[in-house]
Amino acid sequence: YHKLKKEGNKANRKVRQLRKKEAEELGEDAPKPVQRTLDNTREPDETLVEPGDEEVAAEDSFDEFSGHFSGTVQPRTVITTGRYPSEQLLTFMEEMLGMIPNSEYRKRGAIPLKQVISASAKAGFTNLLVFTEKAKKPQTLWFVKLPFGPTARFKLTTLVLPKQLSAHGRATGHRPELILNNFSTRIGHRLGRMLACLFPHDPQFRGRQVVTMHNQRDFVFFRHHRYVFEQPEKGAEVTARLQELGPRFTLKLKSLQFGTFDTQHGEYEWKHKPDLDTSRRRFHV
Repeated sequence: YHKLKKEGNKANRKVRQLRKKEAEELGEDAPKPVQRTLDNTREPDETLVEPGDEEVAAEDSFDEFSGHFSGTVQPRTVITTGRYPSEQLLTFMEEMLGMIPNSEYRKRGAIPLKQVISASAKAGFTNLLVFTEKAKKPQTLWFVKLPFGPTARFKLTTLVLPKQLSAHGRATGHRPELILNNFSTRIGHRLGRMLACLFPHDPQFRGRQVVTMHNQRDFVFFRHHRYVFEQPEKGAEVTARLQELGPRFTLKLKSLQFGTFDTQHGEYEWKHKPDLDTSRRRFHV
């Protein structure tokens, strides 16, 4: 083993010396080495969506979210929790209400989730968010697109409330801009469209608020910022910076189900299983 290791180190040393020599000869024209990461070495995926895909565009024109993107359906979101929410979870709900336009909180009590879904759909809501917790910490988010689905279940982690952020700002009532990044597969594309249905399709740019949902390695990082323009003195250059408003948290998709919530007879479009984790470089969203 030590002999093979020594030979491998010797070969790697020769390769590094050769690269260094070529870089010195080329000078500034020498290509910069590209660091290998899990993102740029991900396994090929047949479901990757290419820009301008006509088949995907045709499906988008009549899917469950088409009404939102055409402007015929305005989003209305109802937010609720498990049966006995903790104080921290209720504080989190207050922050979500201040961030998602046209959203309302309803105390659930002991009402079964299927009855909540039915009542919300009859009341004209288009989205239902159900936050549950474990050991008084938010753990799961159920997102039901009303009235006909689909239903997504996420694991919620790394929650940071605004009061825990340094120099955070306060959100205003303006409709925020939305940035969806790196939802590149067919499942990711549908998930991105579903998440976009939480926010109106016509942001108020005057508020300078932006919500970002960035997918990386199947983790959706949720951030809420305001961009601020500053001019130290008249005639000086105007600079821009981001001020985080919060909250921040991370979502990981666990399942995507056709229709509304039904754990017994529901049909799953995608569900995470241990046998899907065959490689660290395999991603699904």
